[in-house]
Amino acid sequence: MNSSSRASSLASLTLGAIGIVYGDIGTSPLYAFKEVFAHGHVPLTADNIFGVLSLMFWTITVVVSLKYVVLILRADNNGEGGLIAMLALASQAVKGRPKLRARLLVLGIFGTAIFFGDGVITPAISVLSAVEGLEVAAPALHSYVIPVTLVILTALFVMQRFGTASVGRLFGPITVVWFVVLLLMGLVHIARNPAILAALSPHHALGFVLFHPGVAFIALGSIILCVTGAEALYADLGHFGKRPIRLAWFALVMPALVINYFGQGAMLLAHPENVRNPFYEMAPAWALYPLIGLATCATVIASQALITAAFSVTKQAIQLGYLPRLRITHTSVREAGQIYVPFINWSLYICIVLAVVIFGSSSRLAAAYGIAVTIDMLITTVMTFFVIRYGWNYRWSLSFAATGFFFLVDLTYFSANIVKIFDGGWFPVAIGGVVFGLMLTWKQGRRLMNKRLREEAIDLDSFLESIFISPPLRVPGTAVFLVSEPGMTPNALLHNLKHNKVLHRTNLFVTVRQHEVPWIGFNKRCEISPLGHDCWQVVVHFGFKNDPDLPVALNLIAERRINLDPMDTSYFLSRDIVNPTLGHGMALWREKLFASMHRNAAAAADFLSLPTNRVVELGSKVEI
Repeated sequence: MNSSSRASSLASLTLGAIGIVYGDIGTSPLYAFKEVFAHGHVPLTADNIFGVLSLMFWTITVVVSLKYVVLILRADNNGEGGLIAMLALASQAVKGRPKLRARLLVLGIFGTAIFFGDGVITPAISVLSAVEGLEVAAPALHSYVIPVTLVILTALFVMQRFGTASVGRLFGPITVVWFVVLLLMGLVHIARNPAILAALSPHHALGFVLFHPGVAFIALGSIILCVTGAEALYADLGHFGKRPIRLAWFALVMPALVINYFGQGAMLLAHPENVRNPFYEMAPAWALYPLIGLATCATVIASQALITAAFSVTKQAIQLGYLPRLRITHTSVREAGQIYVPFINWSLYICIVLAVVIFGSSSRLAAAYGIAVTIDMLITTVMTFFVIRYGWNYRWSLSFAATGFFFLVDLTYFSANIVKIFDGGWFPVAIGGVVFGLMLTWKQGRRLMNKRLREEAIDLDSFLESIFISPPLRVPGTAVFLVSEPGMTPNALLHNLKHNKVLHRTNLFVTVRQHEVPWIGFNKRCEISPLGHDCWQVVVHFGFKNDPDLPVALNLIAERRINLDPMDTSYFLSRDIVNPTLGHGMALWREKLFASMHRNAAAAADFLSLPTNRVVELGSKVEI
């Protein structure tokens, strides 16, 4: 690739990063600065404005620029980012310490569950804060804010099943326009009161904290809103790469955000009466309605990016074995990452509608926002320590130095948000807690079920040896039997012999393994070992970002002279029916919950992309 092609590719990726990665953090100026002074806990004085702006600037610098952009973007898992990628990286780093690894897995899965709580609050507060501009333009429109917000959100979720490929091309340009407008709005007011730039000095932040510790502590609960969306920097690493994400941040996003916040501060110094909604009050009257339209577009883009991330995280959690199989639809023939998960889409929609109706304003939603964000930031920092210490093998002191400061910052902001748990913070935590309970129940239930299946299973080698003493009738074609563990005789084979009394000419006993790495290449996809009599044991490996297409994977073993003609191959699956019982497993209510999840899980045939007209399912009961 020549230099002009590289430059063009970098520019394209950077534009995409601005649209997708920074949509969430880019809409924070709509509500972050406003919320600090909204409830009267932080008096609106010149000193406090300088102190808050200084804290905002240094929070953005420390949390986003230093922690995420400089440090955490280095912790890629084969080029992939995000909390699940970090979890996989950390668990691999400590695989020789099983107790520590188990604790990290639980911590990482809790963070993943909390992400879904964040996924409910982000679209709700973003779109609602944009539409609230109508109140500034015309106070009489106050009663229309909630209905208009719900209409926009409904349209957003309805369109998900059609995919976002065509709309996605507009994300970058629209978001660039949004950041340019943020920058220009801020510059106008800073030019009128340039003294506000003194807040860049950290002594204003330190003075605010030291001389007004109680007020500063309360303010921190709202100041953290200026970095909501920072996790997207890491989560979208695999889509854009480090360089475009860093370039977009330092060249446009950070300057636009900082200048806009400082512009809001400069305006409030001159017009403290505008504190109710300083963002929209910055705009001249003629620009108010266009700004509301642009802000709505920006918040829809931010919401879309988070919804897409929720689909991706769900798929990864399913493939790691923490959620039951769900129906997943690919919405693009070109982009494997563009998927639609109906159950997650409408579950998010219902929760978001509840959030908008229950809380009713962006100010009340802001109280619910910070706690989910700070929990995930804390967990990411903890995971990063173990990656640096055990994955990269740096000394303990250096690993602690690299993450200890960020941990204290995250812990401080988390503590400031804990006090808001009864003001709305309970909402995302409750959602995260429910998802966490479901994930642990599914994981433990699968473990108990597999244990029972192993205890009751017949050794495959011994079984094949016994039936070939007096072999059944062999019929043409290939039979693929899915089995949870290599060496076990699948129930589907036993039922097929019992009822049909035949055995196919070629038999593959296939175990699908999901791994804690994003991608596994085709050269490592299949392991095959002969069992004799044209029977083969096959282990198929997928990473948590791979699409589990079993027929495509099995085609890789065609050179072994195994007949895999699609029209002559049948797939035999065991449809296990879980029977909860009192005993040493989980609590009975959790076993019943697992049984319900297992019963309603999407069919394995769909999950593994098996041809529907070549699948035979045979049922069996399993007691746990």
